[in-house]
Amino acid sequence: MASAAFIVKLFKFIVLYFYLTNRSFMFQISIQSRKTETMSLKVKAICLQFMLIGSFLLFWLCGCAQESFPQVDQLLNDNQKNLGYNFIAMVWKDGKMIYVKQMEKQIGDFNAKTQVPIGSCSQWMTAALVMTFVDEGKLSLDDKVSKYIPIFAKYMKSYITIRNCLTNTTGIQADPVGPMKLLQKNKYQTLEDEVNSFASKREIAANPGTEVYYSHVGPNIAGRVLEVISKKSYDRLMQERIIRPLKMRATTFADENGGAVNPYGGGQSTANDYMNFLIMLLNKGEFQGKRILSEKSVEEIETAQFPQLPVKSAPKGSEAFPNGLGTTIEHGNVVCNLNLSGTWPYIDKCRNYAAIIMVKSPDEPKKEIYDKFKRAIDSGLGGACPN
Repeated sequence: MASAAFIVKLFKFIVLYFYLTNRSFMFQISIQSRKTETMSLKVKAICLQFMLIGSFLLFWLCGCAQESFPQVDQLLNDNQKNLGYNFIAMVWKDGKMIYVKQMEKQIGDFNAKTQVPIGSCSQWMTAALVMTFVDEGKLSLDDKVSKYIPIFAKYMKSYITIRNCLTNTTGIQADPVGPMKLLQKNKYQTLEDEVNSFASKREIAANPGTEVYYSHVGPNIAGRVLEVISKKSYDRLMQERIIRPLKMRATTFADENGGAVNPYGGGQSTANDYMNFLIMLLNKGEFQGKRILSEKSVEEIETAQFPQLPVKSAPKGSEAFPNGLGTTIEHGNVVCNLNLSGTWPYIDKCRNYAAIIMVKSPDEPKKEIYDKFKRAIDSGLGGACPN
């Protein structure tokens, strides 16, 4: 989306262009003063150019107009330091971007096309990838993992389901995760090796489906199941089924260090790209006229799973809310991912909009800032919805 500053610069460039063109034209008049017919044609051509450019600018300015959110502007201005100085906030509603706020410590540091680690926002995409297999009848959320990876039955973990994997309820022992842990090199060379180690080397800390423990274990098991079913690598599946159809051209799950792919937290993306993913979900599985997920699958992702379970580990600020599939469900109508790297995407189903705050540098999530951001957006939009 073009900013107002960019449009002003463009307009200045066009004015300069026509100034120089006019000077050249006046010089031609002095040489060809007797060729009145030629001059007449040139005048008409230049007038036509002005009309076309003017119409184009008017159309562009109208199309780029944003709604006014002064409270949001003030909030983000006041919290530049808390958000690491380099961040972008975007809001999409009714088929257009209605708000964009970009902050850079230095010009060129960060924008909507800058690729950054998205941490646990990756697992929301993993859940969507799993649901493409559900839509095709190749998988059920209540299938046992051991059906596809027999080593889980060998080590007394045969009751874990795909649904458990996407809701952090596998019961498998896991270490707490944090923003820096997401950036550590994976010691495993393949997802197969890592998941087999979950089965053979980790204890069951709780029965599956009895408590929530936020970790990378479940989503990575789910990703490996997809590899087994399809006989394709996880990152290739993500490219074919989610990334390319959504035109997320700057998004990847490939591990730059040559380690195992990480379905839970290994994605890298941009604000523009991830917004495309949110738009697809907001549109009940469609993106630019193409169906990516069934409406039923989107509904399943956004439905609270195991809402009564005790929470043993979760990102700060999300402990009181139930999980969807790869997501958190707040107040029944807000689907979000309170990512440990500081980026925060969400969808408000009641007010029918999607938003994201993306930060350049991984840091602890600032839940209080995010909540204030959402309240300010909601206040600007109006309407009666639960908070």
